[in-house]
Amino acid sequence: MLGGCCCFDGRSSDEGSDLDPVLLVSGMGGSILQTKKKSFGLQTRVWVRLLLADLEFRQKLWSLYNPETGYTESLDDSTEIVVPEDDYGLYAIDILDPSVFVKLIHLAEVYHFHDMIDMLIGCGYKKGTTLFGYGYDFRQSIRIDKLMDGLKEKLEVAYKASGGRKVNIISHSMGGLLVMSFMSLNNDVRTFLLVACNNHYWFTCIKKCLHLFLHAAFNMQLIECPSVYEMLPNPEFQWKKQPEIQVWQKQTKDGDIFVNLESYGPMENVALFEEALRHNELTYDGKKVALPFNLSILKWATGTRQILNKAQLPTGISFYNIFGTSCDTPFDVCYGSETSAIEDLSEVCHTMPQYSYVDGDGTVPAESAKAE
Repeated sequence: MLGGCCCFDGRSSDEGSDLDPVLLVSGMGGSILQTKKKSFGLQTRVWVRLLLADLEFRQKLWSLYNPETGYTESLDDSTEIVVPEDDYGLYAIDILDPSVFVKLIHLAEVYHFHDMIDMLIGCGYKKGTTLFGYGYDFRQSIRIDKLMDGLKEKLEVAYKASGGRKVNIISHSMGGLLVMSFMSLNNDVRTFLLVACNNHYWFTCIKKCLHLFLHAAFNMQLIECPSVYEMLPNPEFQWKKQPEIQVWQKQTKDGDIFVNLESYGPMENVALFEEALRHNELTYDGKKVALPFNLSILKWATGTRQILNKAQLPTGISFYNIFGTSCDTPFDVCYGSETSAIEDLSEVCHTMPQYSYVDGDGTVPAESAKAE
């Protein structure tokens, strides 16, 4: 796909009409989310926002998984979560907090696809003709109908707007897995380019899945998000060394106290999550809401893994995988220490872990990113 861009083959931006359309697909946390009142159209950005973030999140974005529909649904029945479609879908994945303050200080952490959008425009791509974005509710399953239908609709728009050209997709992180799910059922794609995709899902399970499961207000909400369960490590992937969650645990037997280092690999970590989250809850509108590790979501996520394990690249589609190396990337995680052991596994929810590191881009281990 990059060969079709003037930045890589020397063509001038005046030749933009000859370019195949590009669709940018974001990953985990890479789309603006807004709440919309069902009674009228007022919308409020709840992700990403720096000012009043925790208040807005607690009031409007906390949700529970509905096993009958497969969706995570807002606790506030009067609102729904929407992704803005402005600027041909690019607004939602450009600057994730487009407030005046953030733009004034140019906070790089929320300038998501911004630089790539600018680069592609400089290469001759035109918004609404050859350049589009797809933001989505990243809390939902990567194979749920709403996300699949939204991606198909966006591809159809790009296909028609460009005069019937097949579409090139550039996806980031979890967006690559979403596209994999889609492509096994459709042939509307010409080129598929992955950027820092966690192909066997231990992505930063350490810093994201695990940390999201076990810590703080934002993370309480993600316990009910199918996509987070779908990012748990693939037990069928043949790692050179299996990633592990380690816990220094204090145990008592016959009045004697022992400290053991317990290890949980991809096959055993569910038992750890269940035990650590067995008393987990949040308070919403004055009521206690239980948030244990959700086995219904885990069952759904297992189905997603089976689909991804069988996914094949359709004939005629060019595929490129770009990933970073030479950065320390979290791999194993350890809670407690020999001198400060964990007595009850629920304590890991309030314990800062230590990490071991491998080669990668800082978030995705290279071994996972380069796997086919």
